[in-house]
Amino acid sequence: MTVQSKPAWAGDDLLSRCVNLLIQTKPLYALMKQQARQVLIKTAEKNGVPWRKQYEELKASGIQQQIDQVANPAVEYPAYYQVPFHAYEEGNLCWQAAFEAESATHAMALRVWKDEPLTWQAAQERLRSSFHHVLAQQITQPVHDILDIGCSVGISTLALHHFYQSQQAAPVRTVGLDLSPYMLTVAQHRDTNHEIAEWVHANAEATDFLDQSFDLVTLQFVTHELPGHATTAIFREAFRLLRSGGHLAIVDNNPQSPVIQNLPPVLFTLMKSTEPWSDDYYTFSLEAAMQSVGFERVVTVPSDPRHRTLVGRKP
Repeated sequence: MTVQSKPAWAGDDLLSRCVNLLIQTKPLYALMKQQARQVLIKTAEKNGVPWRKQYEELKASGIQQQIDQVANPAVEYPAYYQVPFHAYEEGNLCWQAAFEAESATHAMALRVWKDEPLTWQAAQERLRSSFHHVLAQQITQPVHDILDIGCSVGISTLALHHFYQSQQAAPVRTVGLDLSPYMLTVAQHRDTNHEIAEWVHANAEATDFLDQSFDLVTLQFVTHELPGHATTAIFREAFRLLRSGGHLAIVDNNPQSPVIQNLPPVLFTLMKSTEPWSDDYYTFSLEAAMQSVGFERVVTVPSDPRHRTLVGRKP
């Protein structure tokens, strides 16, 4: 089976243009969004993830009143962030997206190994561990200060914090940053032991952190949700924030994955209908963008059947 540099359903290929035309047809788009949601919910619930139960519990918890604790009124939302995605009309700027994010993350992990009889807990642990394993191979110096960009409801942040804290005796300071105050409110709620130093509401392109504040900056399943210009701007900001010898690490969909390239038409059409920057992502070189802002020793490792991990070092 030939592996191309990107899926035929992304970019300017004929198949991609046909799919985009379908997505731009409003009645069909509305149907596809609903179908995409149902695929995720069914995957989750048939594997024991209490999607609807967890949503109702969070909705009834009263945490909506806590949003002022994390929301930064000075934040300006870029245009690319204010488009519908993930089947939500308001994107990540709504409670429904925040209340369903954890369940959706578990469903995503299950779909990576859909032919294996894994529990959702085991699939999630395997997903995170595959990323951490690459970090352990590529980053040999101690990591004391970590910034997790696009942290959502904090699953990635807490897992990363636990991994590095287990590797060394010295305390690890981990910060989660996201552009959605709704997601951050849930992240803070989930952080029951107050393990994360800060949950920060900010634009990752201009964080206001001091220069050289971190040893490691991560973007976990974030770049496929960005246009290329925003990705490059965030890489530039990460370079500023890292100390000399620090690393930027990214895990996301692998354009060269045979699984991704050979998704059934129904699935890739559903995926594109909820990911408005898919064409940008699959035709954009993350490696070249990292190198363009100054990162060296950029390596790319297929870390699971669907995803790749990239690590670059600041000189």
